[in-house]
Amino acid sequence: MQRTGGTLRWAEIDIETCELPAWQYDDLVGDRTAVVAVTAASDAVGTRTHLDRIAQAVRKTEALVVVDASAAAPFVPLDIASMGVDVVVVSAGAWGGPPVAALAFADPTLLDRLPSCALDPHARGPQRLELGPYPYPLLAGLIASVDYLADLDDGAVGARRERLLTGMASMSGYHCGLLNELIGDLRMLLHVNVIGDPVHRVPALAFTVSRMTPADVVAHLAKSGLCAFADDGQHGVFSALGVGEVGGAVRCGLAHYTSATETDALVRVLAELG
Repeated sequence: MQRTGGTLRWAEIDIETCELPAWQYDDLVGDRTAVVAVTAASDAVGTRTHLDRIAQAVRKTEALVVVDASAAAPFVPLDIASMGVDVVVVSAGAWGGPPVAALAFADPTLLDRLPSCALDPHARGPQRLELGPYPYPLLAGLIASVDYLADLDDGAVGARRERLLTGMASMSGYHCGLLNELIGDLRMLLHVNVIGDPVHRVPALAFTVSRMTPADVVAHLAKSGLCAFADDGQHGVFSALGVGEVGGAVRCGLAHYTSATETDALVRVLAELG
């Protein structure tokens, strides 16, 4: 912002649900707005963003809509046209793929309107936004990771995207039931506080445990073979919620291979801390 002389404005989240209300963008976005950056989902509390509504508000201006879809990509089919946005950012590491990321543009001519960051002064097209040569071994791993997801549902047929859509639909239903039961069980534990209650979400959640630091909770879970992450609450959505003021939170999420046995074990081990 200092380099360009621009002014940064922040959208606010609903502190009760942790959702990002789309109505506020009618006031946040104006004729001088150049870029609106928003996430498709939160990997901290699981909230999914109403991208279509936000994009609709932004379309009244000349601003570009840039979406970080990394946290949503493992669970939600992505279609830049239906999103109504200009640029989608996605990292393969979010679904267990190699550490590579990409920018997808709805309008390829936008590439030539952005300043080049390439080391090669003669770079043209997409190469203008790439620092160096492609990491070809990692790109091979990227294709393999997508193929793996496309083959999760044994009944899926058709081209890779059709199989991905089928598999994600199956996985969504499975995660929904598993996550709802997990959150319900956690809320029965009086010493556990689940953060937020978004209606539209990906299978990720955060919680605090009374009289214990997140690091101590994570260490206790690890002894039982359960993986979770301690977050100090100083950044992102946790900073906006003031989670850092109570020492942070514990983060966890579900994968396509997560079972009810594992979520039951999480609840059981946390119950021991009460």
